[in-house]
Amino acid sequence: MKPHRHISAQIWLLALACCTHILQAQDFKKQVIYQIVTDRFYDGDPSNDNPAQSAGLYDSTKTNWQAYWGGDLAGIQKKLAYIKGLGVTAIWISPTVDNENKNLASGSPIGSPYHGYDARDFMRVEEHFGDAANTWKAFDSLVAAAHQDGIKVIVDWANNHSNYKGGGEQGALYNNGVFMASDANDPNGYFHHNPDIADFNDRYQLQYYTLEGLEDLNQENATIDNYLKTAMQQFQAHGADGFRLDAIKHATWGWEYSLANIVFSNKPSFLYGEWFNNNSGDPLYHDAYKFANKSGISELDFGVNQAMRDVFAGDKNFSELDSAITTENANFVWQNDLVTFFDSHDESRFLTLNNNKNRLHEALAFLLTCRGIPVILYGDEQYLHIDTSNGNDPYDRVWMSSFDKTSAYTLIGKLAALRQSNDAIAYGSWKQRWINNDVYIYERQFYNDVVLVAINKNGSATYNISGLNTVLPAGTYTDYLGGLLNGVSLSVQSGSGGNNPAGTFTIPANSVSVWQIAGGTPGPAVGSIGPTIGQPGMSVTIAGDQFGSRPGSVAVNGAAAAIQSWSNASVTFTVPNVANGIYPVQLTAASGAKANTIQFTVLTAKLVPVTFTVNHAPSTNVGDYIFLTGNTIELGNWGTTFDSAVGPMLDPNYPDWFLNVSLPAGVTVQFKFIKIAADGSVTWENGNNHSFMVPVSGTGNVTVNWQN
Repeated sequence: MKPHRHISAQIWLLALACCTHILQAQDFKKQVIYQIVTDRFYDGDPSNDNPAQSAGLYDSTKTNWQAYWGGDLAGIQKKLAYIKGLGVTAIWISPTVDNENKNLASGSPIGSPYHGYDARDFMRVEEHFGDAANTWKAFDSLVAAAHQDGIKVIVDWANNHSNYKGGGEQGALYNNGVFMASDANDPNGYFHHNPDIADFNDRYQLQYYTLEGLEDLNQENATIDNYLKTAMQQFQAHGADGFRLDAIKHATWGWEYSLANIVFSNKPSFLYGEWFNNNSGDPLYHDAYKFANKSGISELDFGVNQAMRDVFAGDKNFSELDSAITTENANFVWQNDLVTFFDSHDESRFLTLNNNKNRLHEALAFLLTCRGIPVILYGDEQYLHIDTSNGNDPYDRVWMSSFDKTSAYTLIGKLAALRQSNDAIAYGSWKQRWINNDVYIYERQFYNDVVLVAINKNGSATYNISGLNTVLPAGTYTDYLGGLLNGVSLSVQSGSGGNNPAGTFTIPANSVSVWQIAGGTPGPAVGSIGPTIGQPGMSVTIAGDQFGSRPGSVAVNGAAAAIQSWSNASVTFTVPNVANGIYPVQLTAASGAKANTIQFTVLTAKLVPVTFTVNHAPSTNVGDYIFLTGNTIELGNWGTTFDSAVGPMLDPNYPDWFLNVSLPAGVTVQFKFIKIAADGSVTWENGNNHSFMVPVSGTGNVTVNWQN
């Protein structure tokens, strides 16, 4: 029997090792993402330039900025060697679903959905990106080739809407070619049919009114709920590793919790969304970080985006950037999952703001060493920009006219490699070490992995740096970039308490110095968990270092979890059958050494969206809101604060309030409504708890009167 046991163990370990590259789809902290506007990148298949069902929307001269220009999925595949050489490990491509076929413009000009955000059929691939039959062939081929090169594929996804309701196909929606509804023909209530948003600080208008004339989908409709979730699962089945969720501030917030749960329950994935604007000065900033902390959906970091553009392109003080990071780090639980960027398809390019390559290089260096998951907009490494109309949409969506190995290309490659070799970048803490208007020195640390970065953005002035402390051990450190951005060496002497004094040095103008040590960890160390929320039975991945090659154990609140895969840097387990709540996850190596714990939220069951309405709630003043609270983690476990209770609810029919909430399927929940005043004081409704049996699938709704 002993030989049989030995062979079984070998087979199991081999299977675990083979699965590791797939399972790490849930750990995106070590990724560098390359954003591609598919139509503007490369024409790999001219046969799809002017397909019959949407003929006349293509411009071969590339002078009509609202037309298709020929970029496609085959084109991305043909340039994978260039992308891999850049060092990026994930591509974010335009929405790939079938878009409307009719000209949006009246008369001779072309108005096309080249950008991908005017969906008509979420079940098919856009013919301009794939083929005239709307098949999956080109998408499958790209995904297979990208995965072969170690590159993940992120699909942009717009759950908020179909297409423009004032032209073209009038918002028409199809299911694999079968007509469902349009703006003028919607007997089943698939759309909201509300006016355009007038107040972008009104929570009700944001979620239920129309965004820029786009037909607003009703996610609380059971058919639409199933349609959107099935479509995303179909893309997962075809190999998508993650999704960038467009306009998450405008889809129904509560419903999006259930969407994330469906995606995570189906396959390992990473989700991040566009919540514009989630900087700390926005009136709904608290809603933004509450959503990110509780939904399992990370967010694009617009706070750091604006600060980077102000500081590097606008020459404002580094204190603005330091303040943005400090504030967000105090509010977002999963700061290293925030997706950082300074350029996007929705804003003028950096070099339009400031045509200075030195500043662009410095911004790139910061982006790639900052906390969070960095996104590089295609073409920035080629210094591409068009300044017409201040470079705003559509002139920021330039044609990828060159694929040269520029200094920016080299810089990105070097720092992308550092993210892979030094865990301080992906998992580490953040600490400002020295700052003035022009100089920013900051440190990342994950146990004995340390990266110290010094940037001087002044174009002519040097600075003498003294009084700098670091956690780097005593020694002399050369610039990791090898002087690519005029970096210098650093000498460090022994100190105490994580404050080792650096020798005085001069930081050159227009320079970035990167000093680092990959010292590893003294034992097993956890830096990531993904997803961050899920029910018993869900697959979850822990990532870090020194887990060992032999399987150890994982426990959630003390309950043993079944191990699916185990490697030195990644472990995937099944959430055990424990009560709902927020718990520590403990990894223990085969040697018995315990890692640091990491937080995980255990749900009661898979989530189903339910709309709650409470009639005749008590009167409220400005800053007062009605919230929902109840007996499960999904209902806040009877929480009575803005962060712990569910809400704020919405009051378009004041004094009646409603809210869509994702609840555990098939479970009877207890709940009540509360009023939280602007000063934080709480008023409970009287009487017994309300009770509701959550449906096992689909959507639900419940209406009660406030109990006086």
